[in-house]
Amino acid sequence: MRILIVRHGDPNYELDTLTETGWKEAELVADYLSKEDIKAFYVSPMGRAQDTASCTLKKMNRKAQTLDWLHEFCVQVQRPDRNGELDMCWDWLPLDLEHEPANYDKDRWAQTDIMKHGHVQEAYDSVCHGLDELLKKHGYEREGMHYRVVEPNMDTIVLFCHFGVECVMLSHLINVSPMILWQGFCAAPTSVTSIYTEERRKGIASFRVNEFGSTTHLFVGGRKPSFAARFCECYDNEDERHD
Repeated sequence: MRILIVRHGDPNYELDTLTETGWKEAELVADYLSKEDIKAFYVSPMGRAQDTASCTLKKMNRKAQTLDWLHEFCVQVQRPDRNGELDMCWDWLPLDLEHEPANYDKDRWAQTDIMKHGHVQEAYDSVCHGLDELLKKHGYEREGMHYRVVEPNMDTIVLFCHFGVECVMLSHLINVSPMILWQGFCAAPTSVTSIYTEERRKGIASFRVNEFGSTTHLFVGGRKPSFAARFCECYDNEDERHD
């Protein structure tokens, strides 16, 4: 099977919807997805993801199931550079991240004092459980670090959601710390991440990322990816986000 994870379009976070640019991006990803044979659509309950999905669903005359666990991963912690103020558990300064080697370990990243105080493990496990229940519905049941193939298929499902929770799902599927993905990868608005199963031994499947954060549909439509999710390329770029 194949999973397509679509990040929402350029966001208006204050209103939890899309900017004018975001709506145009959503139309372009709809053009791309409408050419695919999609088994099922799933969407976060948040407005910006719902709005992004609406363009594809309208174009294809389809419906999507809203899944609460696809909500953005909004767990907050006392990040080291915030002087006790709470902030997203996944939005760290690289220098702070590298001071704790456990952050890069799939079994220890959520056991640091900062993450434990924020109850991050519980939220992470909730997303992983939701994902595994969905995959079980589509024929693949989690066993340890791989999946048992109950009903092999070449179906494609689409998940409209957010960068933070996307990285949680990917970390679970490929068995790595999500801190690596949160800090080392960037998914632009409406970017598409593609993950396939590989059943190299009968009845045993693993998931492999075929494409991360593709924005081909934007370039085809004559648009560059929005800057959202990125930080300043050079420190002196005053018009770009520093923190």
